Amino acid sequence: MMNLKKIFLLLTLPLFSMQACAQDVKPAFREEIQAFKKQDSASFPKANQILFVGSSSFTKWTDVQQYFPVYPIINRGFGGSTLTDVIRYANDIILPYQPKQIVIYCGENDFASDTSLMPAQVAARFYELFSIIRKKYKKVPVAYVSMKPSPSRTHLMAKYNVANVMIRKFLKKKKKTDFIDVYPAMLNSDGTPIKDIFVQDNLHMNKKGYDIWQKIIGPYLKK
Repeated sequence: MMNLKKIFLLLTLPLFSMQACAQDVKPAFREEIQAFKKQDSASFPKANQILFVGSSSFTKWTDVQQYFPVYPIINRGFGGSTLTDVIRYANDIILPYQPKQIVIYCGENDFASDTSLMPAQVAARFYELFSIIRKKYKKVPVAYVSMKPSPSRTHLMAKYNVANVMIRKFLKKKKKTDFIDVYPAMLNSDGTPIKDIFVQDNLHMNKKGYDIWQKIIGPYLKK
């Protein structure tokens, strides 16, 4: 007959194995966030800069400072991120700074990573992020750049539209906020996305696309 010690080992070994596996799993985007923290430790950004935060449309805007030379910018976009990811890392990439303004581009990937999500659910994620920001920065202006249309995600455009409307209505009721609508300027007259403003993946923008964003976003930036 098996003694109690052996029974205990048989019962607990699977638990230890599960814990070990859990420890091996790295949180998404951990390396990108650590890279930002390493930059900050080497040279912490000065106060009163404009903080860009969100997903790959900001990540790949590597020369954003050249587009807005009179506005000091901190770019904390990390590619592929969802609003849930930005919420998870808010303590690392938003709250440590003393920004003059916070500009957010995120939401596309929420729908792309889970097509069952409804616009109200993604909008609710933005509301949560806004609440986190407002708890610390009660008077810092917050701007949200609308989810953009793209040739590779035409199947999600209807959801983007609804979520954009919901976020716009939410921000309209809040002080020191702006909704920056880049969506219409990226469409042809027939309502399809303009193809030549995107790189080969038909998702991320080329210089033509960022030139459009420059013209629309520029007037909203705070001096």
